[in-house]
Amino acid sequence: MTTTPAPYPPADVAAAVARGLANANDRPRPGLDAIRTPQKYAALARAFRDSAWEHLEKDDLPQASNKAWGLVAETVKDISAQHGAIIHSHQGIVEVTYELARLAASFGDTAIRREINRALMTAGKLHVNFYENELPDDAVLEGLIHCEELSELIYHRFRVAV
Repeated sequence: MTTTPAPYPPADVAAAVARGLANANDRPRPGLDAIRTPQKYAALARAFRDSAWEHLEKDDLPQASNKAWGLVAETVKDISAQHGAIIHSHQGIVEVTYELARLAASFGDTAIRREINRALMTAGKLHVNFYENELPDDAVLEGLIHCEELSELIYHRFRVAV
């Protein structure tokens, strides 16, 4: 029987999110932040995931690639919002994700840190593929799977317990 590790302590996750936003110089925007909720981001993440698969089935690799990036971006935004902070920029997404990876490492989860960092690089490459359309279909498929795994890992390890 496999046991499921508990999520990291919420205070530690909130601190990691805050460090990531500070590193990105991503500041609150009071007028906009009120409408940006974890539920909204979670719904967007699911929609991007579903849309990525639909575009892949239609052989629209640029759109599938970008939707895979969107899945990761909205997942990280959801986790950030769950911990009281709103991400406004691509750099914010990247920096918060790196800080979550560092948090995992601080708990001795170096394999998790490596997986998060690798998957984030994959998501970034897929985002570039939206503009360049240079990846073959098997690379986009594998990238999409990797992005789904990253989304699941982030939710599993960093979400607020319900």
